[in-house]
Amino acid sequence: MSKNEMKRAEGVAKEIGGKVKKTVGKAIGNEQMEAEGAVKELAGKGQQARAKGAERVKGMGEQAFGTVKNKLGHAIGNEQMQAEGKAAELLGKTRQAANE
Repeated sequence: MSKNEMKRAEGVAKEIGGKVKKTVGKAIGNEQMEAEGAVKELAGKGQQARAKGAERVKGMGEQAFGTVKNKLGHAIGNEQMQAEGKAAELLGKTRQAANE
């Protein structure tokens, strides 16, 4: 699991924990607990958004690198380089799409 995937999972856990705390606080009439839960929930959502953004940037880099490698391979007639470049392009596009 990559660093960003771990941060995203931690964000999900934080968000869920915050929702639970907020719900319990509301159920028992504890406004402070409810507010703390809401803050924790938002912090978890923010952590997930940052991790997704980092993965999208990584995907953009992979896609750009793949495009260059693909075109260079085509220019010099190296089919293996072209294929590797195309694979990197697709990996980058997939990573971006998975983190929208």
